[in-house]
Amino acid sequence: FCGECLQPCLQVPSPLCPLCRVPFDPKKVEKASSVEKQLSSYKAPCRGCSKKVTLAKMRSHVSSCAKVQEQMANCPKFVPVVPTSQPIPSNIPNRSTFVCPYCGARNLDQQELVKHCMENHRNDPNRVVCPVCSAMPWGDPSYKSANFLQHLLHRHKFSYDTFVDYNIDEEAALQAALALSLSEN
Repeated sequence: FCGECLQPCLQVPSPLCPLCRVPFDPKKVEKASSVEKQLSSYKAPCRGCSKKVTLAKMRSHVSSCAKVQEQMANCPKFVPVVPTSQPIPSNIPNRSTFVCPYCGARNLDQQELVKHCMENHRNDPNRVVCPVCSAMPWGDPSYKSANFLQHLLHRHKFSYDTFVDYNIDEEAALQAALALSLSEN
Protein backbone atom coordinates (compact mmCIF):
# COMPACT_ATOMS: atom_id res chain seq x y z
CA PHE A 1 0.00 0.00 0.00
CA CYS A 2 1.12 3.54 -0.54
CA GLY A 3 1.55 5.72 2.55
CA GLU A 4 -1.62 7.69 1.78
CA CYS A 5 -3.76 4.52 1.86
CA LEU A 6 -2.03 2.98 4.87
CA GLN A 7 -1.88 6.12 7.05
CA PRO A 8 -5.55 6.18 8.13
CA CYS A 9 -5.21 2.56 9.27
CA LEU A 10 -2.27 3.46 11.52
CA GLN A 11 -4.17 6.18 13.39
CA VAL A 12 -6.41 3.84 15.36
CA PRO A 13 -5.55 1.89 18.53
CA SER A 14 -5.87 -1.52 16.82
CA PRO A 15 -4.79 -1.12 13.17
CA LEU A 16 -6.53 -3.29 10.59
CA CYS A 17 -5.23 -4.17 7.13
CA PRO A 18 -6.92 -1.87 4.60
CA LEU A 19 -7.59 -4.85 2.32
CA CYS A 20 -8.65 -7.80 4.50
CA ARG A 21 -9.19 -5.96 7.84
CA VAL A 22 -7.02 -8.40 9.79
CA PRO A 23 -5.20 -6.77 12.73
CA PHE A 24 -1.50 -6.08 12.07
CA ASP A 25 1.50 -4.70 13.94
CA PRO A 26 2.46 -1.28 12.51
CA LYS A 27 6.05 -1.85 13.69
CA LYS A 28 6.33 -4.69 11.19
CA VAL A 29 5.31 -2.62 8.16
CA GLU A 30 8.07 -2.81 5.55
CA LYS A 31 8.73 -0.61 2.55
CA ALA A 32 8.36 -2.40 -0.75
CA SER A 33 11.70 -1.28 -2.16
CA SER A 34 11.19 -3.20 -5.42
CA VAL A 35 7.92 -1.33 -6.02
CA GLU A 36 9.56 2.00 -5.13
CA LYS A 37 12.34 1.21 -7.59
CA GLN A 38 9.82 0.47 -10.35
CA LEU A 39 7.89 3.67 -9.64
CA SER A 40 11.12 5.66 -9.85
CA SER A 41 12.24 4.06 -13.12
CA TYR A 42 9.05 3.74 -15.20
CA LYS A 43 7.85 6.81 -17.08
CA ALA A 44 4.42 7.58 -18.47
CA PRO A 45 2.99 10.56 -20.34
CA CYS A 46 1.05 13.19 -18.39
CA ARG A 47 -2.60 13.15 -19.44
CA GLY A 48 -2.47 16.91 -19.93
CA CYS A 49 0.84 17.93 -21.47
CA SER A 50 2.07 14.46 -22.55
CA LYS A 51 5.46 15.08 -20.88
CA LYS A 52 7.00 11.77 -19.77
CA VAL A 53 7.27 11.69 -15.98
CA THR A 54 8.33 8.91 -13.60
CA LEU A 55 5.38 7.28 -11.89
CA ALA A 56 6.83 8.29 -8.51
CA LYS A 57 6.50 11.96 -9.48
CA MET A 58 3.29 11.73 -11.53
CA ARG A 59 0.86 12.88 -8.78
CA SER A 60 3.00 15.91 -8.07
CA HIS A 61 3.34 16.73 -11.76
CA VAL A 62 -0.38 16.33 -12.50
CA SER A 63 -1.34 18.55 -9.55
CA SER A 64 0.80 21.37 -10.98
CA CYS A 65 0.35 20.77 -14.73
CA ALA A 66 -1.41 23.77 -16.32
CA LYS A 67 -2.99 21.62 -19.07
CA VAL A 68 -4.48 19.18 -16.52
CA GLN A 69 -5.80 22.11 -14.47
CA GLU A 70 -7.35 23.55 -17.64
CA GLN A 71 -9.00 20.19 -18.45
CA MET A 72 -10.36 19.94 -14.93
CA ALA A 73 -11.71 23.50 -15.06
CA ASN A 74 -13.70 22.51 -18.16
CA CYS A 75 -15.25 19.44 -16.50
CA PRO A 76 -18.92 19.80 -15.62
CA LYS A 77 -19.34 20.64 -11.97
CA PHE A 78 -21.71 18.79 -9.65
CA VAL A 79 -24.79 20.86 -8.94
CA PRO A 80 -26.91 19.72 -6.00
CA VAL A 81 -30.64 19.39 -6.40
CA VAL A 82 -32.40 22.49 -5.07
CA PRO A 83 -35.55 22.24 -2.95
CA THR A 84 -38.70 22.32 -5.05
CA SER A 85 -42.45 22.12 -4.56
CA GLN A 86 -42.71 19.84 -7.60
CA PRO A 87 -42.98 16.08 -7.04
CA ILE A 88 -39.78 14.11 -7.59
CA PRO A 89 -40.18 11.73 -10.54
CA SER A 90 -40.18 8.19 -9.18
CA ASN A 91 -38.63 6.68 -12.31
CA ILE A 92 -35.33 8.62 -11.94
CA PRO A 93 -33.05 7.12 -9.26
CA ASN A 94 -31.34 9.47 -6.81
CA ARG A 95 -27.62 9.34 -7.60
CA SER A 96 -26.75 12.59 -5.83
CA THR A 97 -27.19 11.78 -2.15
CA PHE A 98 -26.93 8.55 -0.22
CA VAL A 99 -27.82 6.91 3.08
CA CYS A 100 -25.08 5.57 5.35
CA PRO A 101 -25.41 1.77 5.30
CA TYR A 102 -24.23 1.57 8.93
CA CYS A 103 -26.37 4.13 10.78
CA GLY A 104 -28.90 5.43 8.24
CA ALA A 105 -27.60 9.04 8.15
CA ARG A 106 -29.28 10.60 5.12
CA ASN A 107 -28.55 13.14 2.37
CA LEU A 108 -24.79 12.50 2.15
CA ASP A 109 -23.11 13.18 -1.18
CA GLN A 110 -20.23 10.87 -2.14
CA GLN A 111 -17.54 12.93 -0.38
CA GLU A 112 -19.68 13.38 2.73
CA LEU A 113 -20.42 9.63 2.79
CA VAL A 114 -16.70 8.81 2.68
CA LYS A 115 -15.92 11.35 5.42
CA HIS A 116 -18.86 10.25 7.58
CA CYS A 117 -17.95 6.56 7.36
CA MET A 118 -14.25 7.18 8.04
CA GLU A 119 -15.07 9.30 11.11
CA ASN A 120 -17.92 7.23 12.55
CA HIS A 121 -17.63 3.65 11.31
CA ARG A 122 -13.90 3.00 10.81
CA ASN A 123 -13.93 -0.05 13.09
CA ASP A 124 -17.31 -1.48 12.13
CA PRO A 125 -16.72 -5.04 10.86
CA ASN A 126 -20.22 -5.46 9.37
CA ARG A 127 -20.50 -6.22 5.67
CA VAL A 128 -22.79 -3.66 4.04
CA VAL A 129 -24.17 -2.79 0.60
CA CYS A 130 -22.54 0.23 -1.03
CA PRO A 131 -25.34 2.78 -1.55
CA VAL A 132 -23.44 4.48 -4.39
CA CYS A 133 -22.95 1.27 -6.37
CA SER A 134 -26.48 0.04 -5.74
CA ALA A 135 -27.86 3.31 -7.20
CA MET A 136 -26.03 2.68 -10.48
CA PRO A 137 -27.74 0.82 -13.35
CA TRP A 138 -25.15 -1.97 -13.06
CA GLY A 139 -25.24 -2.07 -9.24
CA ASP A 140 -26.25 -5.15 -7.28
CA PRO A 141 -28.42 -4.01 -4.33
CA SER A 142 -27.77 -7.31 -2.53
CA TYR A 143 -23.93 -7.37 -2.80
CA LYS A 144 -22.27 -6.72 0.57
CA SER A 145 -18.72 -5.40 0.40
CA ALA A 146 -16.14 -7.32 2.45
CA ASN A 147 -14.31 -4.05 3.18
CA PHE A 148 -16.70 -1.17 2.63
CA LEU A 149 -14.36 1.59 3.85
CA GLN A 150 -11.56 0.61 1.44
CA HIS A 151 -14.15 0.26 -1.31
CA LEU A 152 -15.33 3.82 -0.64
CA LEU A 153 -11.79 5.19 -0.57
CA HIS A 154 -10.75 3.51 -3.82
CA ARG A 155 -13.93 3.52 -5.90
CA HIS A 156 -15.74 6.70 -4.95
CA LYS A 157 -13.21 9.53 -5.06
CA PHE A 158 -15.15 11.22 -7.89
CA SER A 159 -18.73 11.76 -8.97
CA TYR A 160 -19.93 9.25 -11.55
CA ASP A 161 -22.06 11.98 -13.17
CA THR A 162 -18.90 13.47 -14.66
CA PHE A 163 -17.86 10.25 -16.39
CA VAL A 164 -20.93 8.06 -16.92
CA ASP A 165 -23.71 8.22 -19.49
CA TYR A 166 -26.60 6.48 -17.71
CA ASN A 167 -28.56 6.26 -20.95
CA ILE A 168 -26.31 3.62 -22.52
CA ASP A 169 -25.81 0.06 -21.33
CA GLU A 170 -22.60 -1.34 -19.88
CA GLU A 171 -21.42 -2.89 -23.17
CA ALA A 172 -21.89 0.38 -25.07
CA ALA A 173 -20.05 2.26 -22.31
CA LEU A 174 -17.14 -0.22 -22.52
CA GLN A 175 -16.95 0.14 -26.30
CA ALA A 176 -17.01 3.95 -26.03
CA ALA A 177 -14.21 3.87 -23.41
CA LEU A 178 -12.10 1.56 -25.58
CA ALA A 179 -12.62 3.73 -28.66
CA LEU A 180 -11.67 6.87 -26.72
CA SER A 181 -8.59 5.16 -25.29
CA LEU A 182 -7.46 4.04 -28.74
CA SER A 183 -7.97 7.51 -30.19
CA GLU A 184 -5.85 9.11 -27.41
CA ASN A 185 -2.85 6.84 -27.98
